[in-house]
Amino acid sequence: MSFFELIHEDKNTGARAGIMHTDHGDIPTPVFMPVGTQASVKTLDQTDLLTLNPKIILANNYHLHLRPGEDLIAQAGGLHKFMHWDRPILTDSGGFQVFSLGIQKELKGQQGKLVKIGEDGVHFRSHIDGSDHLFTPESAIECQHKIGADIIMAFDECTPDGADLKYTKEAMERTHRWAVRCVEEHKKNTSYHGYRQFLFGIIQGANHEEFRQESAKYITGLDFDGIAIGGESIGYNMEATENILKWVMPFIPKDKPRYTMGVGLDPADLLKVVAGGADMFDCVAPTRLARHGMVFVSTKQDPKRRLNIKNSAFTKDFSPISEDCTCLTCKNYTRAYLHHLFNAQELSALRLATIHNIHFMLDLMRQAREAILEDRYAEFLKSY
Repeated sequence: MSFFELIHEDKNTGARAGIMHTDHGDIPTPVFMPVGTQASVKTLDQTDLLTLNPKIILANNYHLHLRPGEDLIAQAGGLHKFMHWDRPILTDSGGFQVFSLGIQKELKGQQGKLVKIGEDGVHFRSHIDGSDHLFTPESAIECQHKIGADIIMAFDECTPDGADLKYTKEAMERTHRWAVRCVEEHKKNTSYHGYRQFLFGIIQGANHEEFRQESAKYITGLDFDGIAIGGESIGYNMEATENILKWVMPFIPKDKPRYTMGVGLDPADLLKVVAGGADMFDCVAPTRLARHGMVFVSTKQDPKRRLNIKNSAFTKDFSPISEDCTCLTCKNYTRAYLHHLFNAQELSALRLATIHNIHFMLDLMRQAREAILEDRYAEFLKSY
């Protein structure tokens, strides 16, 4: 059985429904991946996650390398056993996190004090204790093999949104050379823990159409199992994101899953990239917003699609966050109660709000998939 199976394409948009087959379970697409950066979706435990029923979650190679370390995770039998999660996991390579260490000088393409990029890889200092580290394409793949995620990412140089042409071209070409090395390293052991691991390549090129298309052609020409579209623009600048999707989609084979990295600040952003042909996405926003009292609702309830439950307007509001939501929070608690919990700084407030936001995103993808299969995705997008 092939890794990715395309089930249906909507007749009026670029939206697709498919299935990714992994040894830890099938993943229907389009799919939103809750972020569990450090082997934990913040404020939730795995019992909560099983109730929410995500088909895949995301962790991060950079953070897990720094603590507890990939060797300890390997000794535990891999990340699934270490965190007691027997469903698919994806790990980001850490390229974006290393880029973030030097983000203060991004516009000139200069490197910050905590990171030094060279042909061999990236030397960086830990944001935790200042210790020195080196990520090469080979070591980033080796780390992810030991961690044991079902889907792992090639090590790339994440391009700043406002990078000039010279720096963008240099970073893109270095990403291409690193991609070749990642594929070669991955082929040495595609099942470190006894189950299959799939490798995705990443398209770079910032906001330059010529570079994005060149990168798409190069990355899709390598032996990757899936294709990701990266760079600071993706998810951060939605107008640029939609343009980039239009530029690169004609060059990405239909039989490979397409991953737009970091999309989901606004639930509507997911629907836009699905219409553009994307299959997978992740974002820390739903959990981060929840911890600040921001909860998602439909446009019928609020044009901005979110409420600040800490506002005094909800002090005596005994309705659920959303009347049509079936999450644990909405079925059992009121806006007034959540308002009280945040006001009293109770930790349970963070958990209940997070449960709602993740459920909201997962249910939105369920509805999107149904609309695609019934060839009514354009209407669904417009109504939202």
